[in-house]
Amino acid sequence: MGVKGDEETASPPESQPITSRFRYNSPIVQVGLIGLVCFCCPGMFNALSGMGAGGQVDPTAANNANTALYTTFAVFGVLGGGIYNILGPRLTLFAGCSTYILYAGSFLYYNHHKHQAFAIVAGAILGIGAGLLWAGQGAIMTSYPPTGRKGIYIAMFWSIFNMGGVIGGLIPFILNYNRSGDKDASVNDGTYIGFMIFMSIGTVLTLAILHPRKVVRDDGSHCTNIKYSDVMTESIAILKLFLNWKMLLLVPASWASNFFYSYQFNNVNGVQFNLRTRGLNNVFYWGAQMIGSVFIGYIMDFSFKSRRTRGFVGISVVAVLGTVIWGGGLANQSKYSRKHLPTKLDFKDSGSDFAGPFVLYFSYGLLDAMFQSMIYWVIGALANDSEVLSRYNGFYKGVQSAGAAVAWQVDTHKVTFMSELTVNWVLTSISYPLLVLLVMLAVKDNEAADEIVSKDVDFPKGIPASNDETNGDASKTT
Repeated sequence: MGVKGDEETASPPESQPITSRFRYNSPIVQVGLIGLVCFCCPGMFNALSGMGAGGQVDPTAANNANTALYTTFAVFGVLGGGIYNILGPRLTLFAGCSTYILYAGSFLYYNHHKHQAFAIVAGAILGIGAGLLWAGQGAIMTSYPPTGRKGIYIAMFWSIFNMGGVIGGLIPFILNYNRSGDKDASVNDGTYIGFMIFMSIGTVLTLAILHPRKVVRDDGSHCTNIKYSDVMTESIAILKLFLNWKMLLLVPASWASNFFYSYQFNNVNGVQFNLRTRGLNNVFYWGAQMIGSVFIGYIMDFSFKSRRTRGFVGISVVAVLGTVIWGGGLANQSKYSRKHLPTKLDFKDSGSDFAGPFVLYFSYGLLDAMFQSMIYWVIGALANDSEVLSRYNGFYKGVQSAGAAVAWQVDTHKVTFMSELTVNWVLTSISYPLLVLLVMLAVKDNEAADEIVSKDVDFPKGIPASNDETNGDASKTT
């Protein structure tokens, strides 16, 4: 098992501290750029999905398209890390982002022709692209920051990314504002066109992302010393992930982390609110994600000196808050069912009829960001090197997408709302003790421990190990 001949085999020069934090090749600028890319592409996709049924009255087309999407996403999420290591960020991210435009366009087509085949095919293609994008995004977000600041960088990314959902929620709210009487209406063409414009901008922005070997941290260290990997190296490394005990402990949390979207988008926002209010709700849902990511990022980076203790506290906070929020969801769900749908609420309605479901939906967004940011922090604490973390994040997104594919089909088959809520609550609850165990066994208490060599990959003599071989900075590889 090896790497291509264009790898840098010489020892890197002694790291020198760099004073300019906002250099183009600095981690903070590059993480900010990938945040803007995700603002434009998955951020707008989230706003589209968050309206329930992809902005349509009948959720069937959107559910089937999302099932196709997350099925291919499950495969290419796992493969995406290896593809990213072979092609580098620009080609990988550009190819991934371009598929979002096609997906939004398929619903513009559906608005006129009501043929779901195009939406389903576009969903399957988007799953491929999303796998590439999110594997690259995860590698950048978790490997570029210094060890003790990964939570804050994750929070910064999550805030920029979810601003896309906020702006994306305003698009249908503004363009459909005068349709308050349309209790059951699809969004207009301008909504989909607006999404496509933002997605096109995001696709172009991917060309500004640097390869990890060109990104230099403030202490002078590089994110990786390997220019490009090869197919054999990545194939073996990806296969090993399925026997990696650390990845296996992540499976329940990964599966749960997108499983609840179909329930929250279709059966809370989509069922309880009218068209324009669903758009407004999404402004606050994704805005809550910005708050949640900053809050949990601070806990994970600054609450205690010990990194493991910060992990334990962060997981505990999310567990307690999640129990409270899902308990509120249970109280809300007891008021309606598939057989007894509620009257559509409008944001101008007075009293607790609107306030209660609105606060619940806002809280679901808060919990989503905290739950996923917590998982990203744990993944980022397992290694520092971009190559390794691209694979770890690809595995996470692959399992996450498999869960989402199942969830969208569960909703298509008209499973009771209460059953969907119960499964979501149970899945997230199971994941907390396993994450605690993972932090206990695999996360070191200090940065010096990152230099300890693991045994994930055996490299031939004379070939420098990536961080499958060492959890320290690649510039410190011996």
